[in-house]
Amino acid sequence: MLLSFPFIRRQVRNLGVSLLFVSVATGLWYWQEQDVRDQLSWMGVPTWDTLGFTNFHRVLRNDGTLIGWSDLRVNPLWVSYQLREIDDPHSGPRPNFKRDWRTLWPIAPESYFGSGYDRGHLAPNYAIATVHGRTAQTQTFLMSNISPQRPDLNRKLWQRLEEIVIDHFVARFGVVEVITGPVFPPAFLDNVFNRVGLVEVPQAFYKIIVVPSKQPKALAFLMPQTVQGNEPLDRYLVSIDEIEARTGLDFFSLLPDDVETGLESSIREQGWDLKQVARLPSRY
Repeated sequence: MLLSFPFIRRQVRNLGVSLLFVSVATGLWYWQEQDVRDQLSWMGVPTWDTLGFTNFHRVLRNDGTLIGWSDLRVNPLWVSYQLREIDDPHSGPRPNFKRDWRTLWPIAPESYFGSGYDRGHLAPNYAIATVHGRTAQTQTFLMSNISPQRPDLNRKLWQRLEEIVIDHFVARFGVVEVITGPVFPPAFLDNVFNRVGLVEVPQAFYKIIVVPSKQPKALAFLMPQTVQGNEPLDRYLVSIDEIEARTGLDFFSLLPDDVETGLESSIREQGWDLKQVARLPSRY
């Protein structure tokens, strides 16, 4: 049966209207979602100094956390969250690890078994549980929040840093913003086959802690996979500029340029009282 020209014209018009509706709805959703993301990440989500195929990532939103997920590296490139002082802090039982359906590749909880690497949390279990609740805690056990860490890093030095952030810095300042993530070698091909299953193995990890205010202060740490675990935490202090140089990320891009430069260009320990806790032993 031949279709008449008016019929085809009506169908094309209807299709055009549908595409216009989808485009407008998608645009509205994108801008609304961007607004939510900006509220969850102080001074904007991390962006890139220069674009490249290794930089492409998708932002996954969980309760209390944002994750910049890379389907190429099969890793979170950054995780952002806020911690604040709680009157009666407590957490529920430790959840089980679970796959995240939003990731392109099927990363299962057992993917790391026998690899020599721990399933290292980026948004930490206890701190997120006490501040953001049970649902947020279970979401920290999604494999999209996990990156391969050597046991001496994950169970000792990294755990010690997570502990002083929630127990010392939050208690001292009331509110802190945290951005954390992995660091990879500068040349993608140099590390492309260094993987646990599908997941690329980082060579180091960073954590940036900011006290948000009119005159913000920040500390930044960069910890290699090769640590023994009993080192003092202040040995791994770096400037935010160094982390940006190692990762290609641009943090806090919504800050005025002069404030951003002052915050990121040097290491300023004053006011943090880090020496008091830098040598505390790990729980393990």
